[in-house]
Amino acid sequence: MPHNGPVEPAALAALRRSYELAGLDESDVASDPLVQFERWLADAVAAELDEPNAMVLATADSAGRPSARYVLLKAVDAGGFTFFTNFTSRKGHELQANPQASLCFPWGDLQRQVVVVGDVEKVGPGPSAEYFHARPHGHQLGAWASRQSQVVASRGVFEDRYAELADRYPEGTVVPAPDFWGGFRVVPTEIEFWQGRGNRLHDRIRYLRVDGQWQVERLSP
Repeated sequence: MPHNGPVEPAALAALRRSYELAGLDESDVASDPLVQFERWLADAVAAELDEPNAMVLATADSAGRPSARYVLLKAVDAGGFTFFTNFTSRKGHELQANPQASLCFPWGDLQRQVVVVGDVEKVGPGPSAEYFHARPHGHQLGAWASRQSQVVASRGVFEDRYAELADRYPEGTVVPAPDFWGGFRVVPTEIEFWQGRGNRLHDRIRYLRVDGQWQVERLSP
């Protein structure tokens, strides 16, 4: 892949687009933010966005130092937003030490984003194993082969480990679900729906969980 030169500061500062696709009013949204999220997710899927279930997961360690990365949403229901990972990874350690997180769904082609804030809980071993065995065979082996987030001497280390696992568990055999791998669920206390508008006067509708009920309010852009 060819390497281009650096982007000039003036050119970087000038990068912008106008948002004119749609608006968002309090009267337009569902009373339940999970219902509203499922509507927007369906729009993202119908628009054939690249990985519409990709979301930025932001976590923080026990000292408050943040980190963020993309993960894939694998379930959404009344209980919250579920994804799966290695519990010994950086995010796994941080979520267990400080069980709070934020999610961001960046649906730029629709001029939308959704930001979720909430508490985090582990998914039980039964549902985690069920999802693990629904994954492609190679993905199951990959979960065993990778010591996620740990320093490794070279790519060959985990490629060799993967090859050993492929010999031990050939296609068609059952790969046991690792006890260090499973699901986390973000139980929302706040969900914001953002719709881009002209002149940067964006629509921001936020749901807050107050005494067990969802309160809907508009935020200034």
